[in-house]
Amino acid sequence: MCSSDLLPHDRERIVKGFVSFVGAGPGDPELLTLKAVSRLETAQVVLFDDLAAGPILARARDDAELVAVGKRAGRPSPSQAEVSRLLVDHALAGKHVIRLKSGDAGLFGRLEEEIEALRHAGISFEIIPGVSSATAAAAAAAIPLTRREHARRVQFVTGHGKTGTLPEDLNLSALADPCATTVVFMPKRTFPALAAQLVAAGLADDTAALLAENISRPDQRLTRSTIAGLARSLADGGSDATALVIYGPMMEEA
Repeated sequence: MCSSDLLPHDRERIVKGFVSFVGAGPGDPELLTLKAVSRLETAQVVLFDDLAAGPILARARDDAELVAVGKRAGRPSPSQAEVSRLLVDHALAGKHVIRLKSGDAGLFGRLEEEIEALRHAGISFEIIPGVSSATAAAAAAAIPLTRREHARRVQFVTGHGKTGTLPEDLNLSALADPCATTVVFMPKRTFPALAAQLVAAGLADDTAALLAENISRPDQRLTRSTIAGLARSLADGGSDATALVIYGPMMEEA
């Protein structure tokens, strides 16, 4: 196709480049969506998180430039400003860029900051949703997240604030709701403190809970306990495996 045959919107994408925010799912490449695979097969640059690496990157085109921009606690990593700058610079060079994020890109992935940088630079983008580790963990435990009359609400919360500690403005009355299924992302360092606050807010310390580590990967591990039991085990330390905690009435079936 000649450039004169392209629609104005397509010509703008070629001149300025284009960014695809792609949710890579929890780690198993078979959980990638068809659209995610399609974008990986065509993009020229892939900026990827640590948790979205491994076999998923094998889906990228052979000559794609792969750039690691992941953030892991205790390890040197690029700042958010640097990641946003890389996105803008590659797109302004006329490249199709993928920003590959683990799970679903819109859940605790700092997506809004990168979108803001692209909008400021006048760069077009799309968002391709991915399988969240929350739903993948529930599937691995062979349970639903909701049940009519008993668990009508699902809520997601991060256990990791800006400083790496438990966020100070948590809605504890909502998080201590015994009829809700609550998913805590990035809980390992702060769940003991959160559990204490939940009990103080009225949630029973024997509320069923599930610790899900490395979901959908070969070394996946599910630990069934209570919020008090998980608080004790996490306070004693453990592996640095990626994890989340789910607690609530549905975990009694896990």
